[in-house]
Amino acid sequence: MAEERSIGKQIIHEIGEWLYAIVIALVVAILVHIFVGQITRVSGESMENTFHNGDFLVVSKWDHIRGITPNYDDIVIIDSRVNRERTWKDDVTDVVSNYLSIFSKDAERHDAWVKRVIGLPGDKLEFKDGHVWRNGKELEEPYTKDPTMNYSQTAPVIVPEGHVFVMGDNRNHSSDSRFIGPVPIKNVIGNVVWHI
Repeated sequence: MAEERSIGKQIIHEIGEWLYAIVIALVVAILVHIFVGQITRVSGESMENTFHNGDFLVVSKWDHIRGITPNYDDIVIIDSRVNRERTWKDDVTDVVSNYLSIFSKDAERHDAWVKRVIGLPGDKLEFKDGHVWRNGKELEEPYTKDPTMNYSQTAPVIVPEGHVFVMGDNRNHSSDSRFIGPVPIKNVIGNVVWHI
């Protein structure tokens, strides 16, 4: 009888140790995901031919955490909900939805977009004859899939302070700053550092 109790206590102790290890591993994974980086998957064709639907991207969160403005041509992940204040709570809920999306397509977020930085605060952007002009100079954009055929903007766009202007490389099939407006730097979730 005493031996059975001892075995029972040993099993309970073993289960407790496993649960403790699992909880610690989850906490570390969540902290890494929030503060360091994550792996995400491309959904859609807006960044072709640079990235394709289903490609995996390694995203660094370090600049987002420090509030650093990205550079021209950086490929970034943005929160497309530009008309709402993004807080640290969004970083936490991003982790939850990212893990849930592994198990269910219904949990996938549709507001996290991968785009290229075209304009920085204070830049004057113009769109003429299928090309982008920044501060009076036409951009050379060898990464774009096709010239922008279905967009024209008569008035120049001035990128406000604390914002960036982003576009997809597949300009004719991309929802981006042309439609949602400049993106607050707080909504730049991370920089793509590797493509798998």
